[in-house]
Amino acid sequence: MDFFKEHTFHIPVLGIGYSLDTAVKVAPYGISSVMSLVDDTLIEDMRKFYCDKLDIPFQAISEKVEDFRAKRITTYLNMVDDMVKEKIEEIKDSASKAGIEIEKYINLLPDLSALKEKFNLADKGRHAFDDISKWVNENVLPGSIDVNIMTKLDKVNVKDGVELPIEHNDAHAALRGFANSKLTSGIVFSAGMSPRLYSYIENFKDFYPDENGQIKKRIILKVSDFRSAFVQGKMLAAKGLWISEYRMESGVNCGGHAFPTNGILFGPILEEFLHKRETLYSTCLDAYYNALEKKGLDKPAEKPEIIVTAQGGVGTNEEHQFLLSYYKIDRVGWGTPFMVVPEVIGVDKDTVNLLANAKEEDLYYSGISPLGIPFNSVRSSTMSFRKMELVEQGKPGSPCTKGFLKYNTEYTEKPICTSSRQYQNLKLKELGELNLPEAEYKKAYDSIIEKECICVGLGVSSELAKNIPVKPIDKVTVCPGPNMAYFSRETSFKDMVDHIYGRTNVLDDRPRPHMFLKELEMYLDIYKKRIEAFFENSDDKKEKMQLTKFRKNIFDGVQYYRDLFNEHKKDIVKELDRLLNRYPVLHKEIEVAEKV
Repeated sequence: MDFFKEHTFHIPVLGIGYSLDTAVKVAPYGISSVMSLVDDTLIEDMRKFYCDKLDIPFQAISEKVEDFRAKRITTYLNMVDDMVKEKIEEIKDSASKAGIEIEKYINLLPDLSALKEKFNLADKGRHAFDDISKWVNENVLPGSIDVNIMTKLDKVNVKDGVELPIEHNDAHAALRGFANSKLTSGIVFSAGMSPRLYSYIENFKDFYPDENGQIKKRIILKVSDFRSAFVQGKMLAAKGLWISEYRMESGVNCGGHAFPTNGILFGPILEEFLHKRETLYSTCLDAYYNALEKKGLDKPAEKPEIIVTAQGGVGTNEEHQFLLSYYKIDRVGWGTPFMVVPEVIGVDKDTVNLLANAKEEDLYYSGISPLGIPFNSVRSSTMSFRKMELVEQGKPGSPCTKGFLKYNTEYTEKPICTSSRQYQNLKLKELGELNLPEAEYKKAYDSIIEKECICVGLGVSSELAKNIPVKPIDKVTVCPGPNMAYFSRETSFKDMVDHIYGRTNVLDDRPRPHMFLKELEMYLDIYKKRIEAFFENSDDKKEKMQLTKFRKNIFDGVQYYRDLFNEHKKDIVKELDRLLNRYPVLHKEIEVAEKV
């Protein structure tokens, strides 16, 4: 598969704006990345920025234009595609001149790359460039310009007071914007299953194989376990839609919204994929062929392929290689570490400094997302400061200027956002009328005001980094995973890639736990909090059953890691024991909970 020909890592989606133009910087060098399609206004601003930079006439697509959201997305994606293709031609052209661009392309590749062996600049003389120019032209390929849609962000839109048809919902319009673009790349669906969105994919021919059996628009499914992959894979295959990639993410994840399992650890999940990958493939293939036949489409001459990738918490070359070799992962996602690489990610200088200086205690699992989904955060972001300033002024909540997360109808007929001033005023008024004990009141109060305007906050940094005028709010939300604690300086693109491939080390000298153990620690913390909450409401039988299952999954995972590492990685087993010894109270609490 050409799109996985060389590099063994990709850059996942980061926030709303952080990786919005990452493909422009990395795709010409064969590295795949993912951009968010949430904010069409930000996308339009980014298009204007590049038009101005490249001296291309810019014609705005206003909200008065029919289907403006989809058209903004299509136009920007086409522009990115053009920029990447132009840069790729420049790189190919430099090969015949021994130019620095082809040297940069080659030097970024992993050492075992076939291209690197074929075109070793250190050993070849000037005459060799002419001999292999044709070969370079065929084998120097761009990384994939992939996009992401969170399936839950499918807000109904209104025009002149009337709800628009479902195809104008946020996620549907974003999908259409991608489908109508000229990109040959993938769309990552995350945040769970959406049958109605999946059905909408059937309307676009680029998701089906062409006369040569090639699929122009690939489907990438981000999942947290094998069962989810199997269910969704069969569902889409039955529609004649092939999932080209299953992208697994650990509980630690790459930053932003976290979707923790019920205590099932990443190692056992990867092991299940390793052993059941062929079952997944064959089951989906049969359903896929049957669906194509029913739709009157030809069966591809060659069988479609699937790849399995993994991401979340990876921080060393040793971990990277272990995922590739032991679990037969096709590619590994590196997200959070790139947040300190402004050469690649759209992040302003102040935020880079905040991230580089963040320690373990500064990175936490928060409730700031209006979606009610746990969210990775860093303390002292400018949006968090603004949020608390408004609370102190007696004006909790934020003006809802973007509206992508308007889902709550607790107090209003039309959905509003839980981080909005309107919602928080209503919620706090209700809370005040309950006459709760002080400690209980404080806990509920903090939970309400913790919500933050991430629609704005996750996009602002990319604009600040480019000196794009920001209005009306210029405060930043930043969402690194806990892995950020060990990357403590601004890093160049080349140095980070060299770190991934083991050619250098950009980590600081503080002890860093293995990625599997960092995730285990997170689940132990979650479990401890849930146990404590259970004792406050010990008659909740459903929660007791969930906790019992959570406990079993953790203990099964711990035993799996003992068996996995006991023979060759005894240092990790010792680290595992030290971690478990920090949670002695859990055993006592579990025993008590089981007697309730």
